[in-house]
Amino acid sequence: MDADVTDSAGPPSDPDRPAEDKPQDRSRDRSREESGRPEDEPPGGTTSEGPSPEGPAPEDGAPQDDAPQEEGPAAPGTDEAAAETGEGDSTEGGPAESGPKAGSETGPKAAAGADGVQTWADRPKDGIVAARKSHWLRWTALAASFLVLVAAGVGWWMYKKLDGNITTDTSAAAELKAYEKERPAPVVMDAQNILLIGSDSRAGDNRKYGRDDGGSQRSDTTILLHLAADRKSATAVSIPRDLMVEIPSCSTGDDKKSREQFTQFNTAFELGGTACTIRTVERMTGIRIDHHMVVDFNGFKGMVDAVDGVEICLKEPIDDKDAHLELPAGRQTLNGEEALGYVRARKSLGNGSDTERMERQQQFLGALVNKMQSNGVLLNPTRLYPVLDAATKSLTTDPGLDSLRDLYDLVRGMRDVPTEQVQFLTVPRQPYRNNPNRDELVEPDAGDLFKQLREDKPVAVVPADELEEAERDKESGQDGKPDDAGSESPTPTPTYSGSSAADDLCKQ
Repeated sequence: MDADVTDSAGPPSDPDRPAEDKPQDRSRDRSREESGRPEDEPPGGTTSEGPSPEGPAPEDGAPQDDAPQEEGPAAPGTDEAAAETGEGDSTEGGPAESGPKAGSETGPKAAAGADGVQTWADRPKDGIVAARKSHWLRWTALAASFLVLVAAGVGWWMYKKLDGNITTDTSAAAELKAYEKERPAPVVMDAQNILLIGSDSRAGDNRKYGRDDGGSQRSDTTILLHLAADRKSATAVSIPRDLMVEIPSCSTGDDKKSREQFTQFNTAFELGGTACTIRTVERMTGIRIDHHMVVDFNGFKGMVDAVDGVEICLKEPIDDKDAHLELPAGRQTLNGEEALGYVRARKSLGNGSDTERMERQQQFLGALVNKMQSNGVLLNPTRLYPVLDAATKSLTTDPGLDSLRDLYDLVRGMRDVPTEQVQFLTVPRQPYRNNPNRDELVEPDAGDLFKQLREDKPVAVVPADELEEAERDKESGQDGKPDDAGSESPTPTPTYSGSSAADDLCKQ
């Protein structure tokens, strides 16, 4: 039998060796001779030229080694089973699909047999599905990784931006260290006392609010913020700028020292900056100042704008050219510029005293804190970011608060304080005996307040009219009888005139 070299599935024929001498052809001829079938008749009724992979079954006791196992014909007896299933029918000269059907007792198992192995026809389909799944999984993983990297990059950029906004006051820290021996010792370690200073410098962008005076700074607003050790209350005490106090000798900017003097409080900031102001407060109160912050006008405006304004109520319209403020009477929401004018206005509101201005500042700050807590600003990083960005741009702090992490820890400690426990008051004071345009402390009330804060004990604040009414009731209730001997009662909580962040400015 001649074989065409070009139709062979094997390697190219050797020209020195005839094609009919190939081992594969000789093995096929021998198999046909032994089976007794003519050359054109396929075994088992099929037209397949390839032998069954399982080899021939024994027939009439013929030895199994006579036919090669890999190229032998299909086993006899399988034609009937194949005919019943229809899988043994021949196509026009084409090969059978896979030989005898699985399940035939005498035939071999096909690729999709009883053991659940997939058929060859199914494998390409499953392979495509698996490839598609693998493809989507890879893209999903890449997309997730990309989003994580972008989020991390944005978060890092935001952190570095806010962190870089803060200015560190190293000179104040150095001077305070030089006077460490005269400073009061902390009494309650976990409590925090922070001095907030509102600078009224007219330098730079603040020039429009008044004359520059060479860029000198004055403490327009000073607040001692006490955070209780359990972080369940916060007390903000305003110190009048015209309060007469003892100011220690402080280092000035020209490497000189000022003399110790008894003068109004805001002179300390003008003479020796933050360090001199801190030392003055510590000498007056006996309270150790742990940290300080100096915020200028622009920082305050930015914070108000970042929370979309603060609502107030005015009994009368305001027209104050010095404060750049013109507002109608009634309920309204102030933006940053208007809010700054409102807390700075003095001559056109009330009796024109600094006392009323401080009360207005306290009420506005309480409304600002209330809005930040009620709107979830302190709990939402996306809403907190604009507030921190505005604050840090105009913020100068000591090295202990000069990072975003330090500030966030401080804010996080305050976010759970109930608004009714965020209290604002002014140190007990009265007109100075030698100059009614100045203030002096009222004793022993002021000393009692400082002692409560120093020892981290509670204080209570009520509106001024309620406090006056309570004092009148107390005086009218005195019957002249001595107290019962041996009766003991707990020390009452000192009560002062003030407000809380929970107060509604429109109901007063």
